[in-house]
Amino acid sequence: MSYRLGINLGFAINKYIEPEVWTDIVSEGLGLKYVQMVADLLNPFWDEAYLNDQVRRIKKETARKNITVESMFTSAFTRVNHLMNPDEQAREMWLRWFGRFLELGSELGVKNAGSHFGIMTFHTYNDEKRREAMVDKAVEGWQKLSFRAKELGYSELIFEPMSVPREMGNTIARARYLMERVNENCGVPMRFCLDVGHAPDPSERDPYLWVRALAAQSPVIHLQQTVLNKSNHSPFTEEYNRDGIIQREKLMDCVREAGCEDALFAFEISHREHCDYEDRIIPDLKASVEYFRKAISL
Repeated sequence: MSYRLGINLGFAINKYIEPEVWTDIVSEGLGLKYVQMVADLLNPFWDEAYLNDQVRRIKKETARKNITVESMFTSAFTRVNHLMNPDEQAREMWLRWFGRFLELGSELGVKNAGSHFGIMTFHTYNDEKRREAMVDKAVEGWQKLSFRAKELGYSELIFEPMSVPREMGNTIARARYLMERVNENCGVPMRFCLDVGHAPDPSERDPYLWVRALAAQSPVIHLQQTVLNKSNHSPFTEEYNRDGIIQREKLMDCVREAGCEDALFAFEISHREHCDYEDRIIPDLKASVEYFRKAISL
């Protein structure tokens, strides 16, 4: 089995955006070697000259500090409708955006990349015909991207099952349905980026149920501490572990039971912009790494 401990770079958004800084935090501060890059730190909407300079700096610093950029994902500012935007012109724009996103990831040696499947507006979701037509359009969009991903050397695309129906994949059956639809005609397969803390359909809010069902098809698993019925993205500190439902031993037992043999376990921990939290970011991340080091050595 190959289990790797890493971090989603969402923690760095607007706080530690310089490649020289976040690579120091990941390598020296946290002792990690794997990251999931986020679009908010490398956004295809930016000017090409700036993107190229950012890629150059990231490659230089990750090579110097022995960090692998294993995955690419959308994040806080790019959590938008994209392939389920009701406007066809916008969907086409986002297809081009994802195509460039995949190219940037390829330059960094990324294995997989993705996002949420798409987000419907209420106007779309509340009408059954519009809803199903939009699913078809998103499936077609992801299929097109899967062939571009194959050309660029990716292993798979990934999408994250979300917590409410219009954000897609909020039940295990629905998540599998979307994956299978894309994989009916794909260049590289669609897989999951499973988040252990999402609070989906009320009948399926046990996170270990999701892990047992989907971990084997999840090359990336987001780690966060939370409580039942919420997705708090809290750190794994003594304070939050006291009431939290994510326990490292139970989680890893479920991962193995699911048949998952290869995955990046990436912390996805958020701190509000608040005076009480600014000084806790790095200590909380260090404590979270220490907590999971006893279960995942790499």
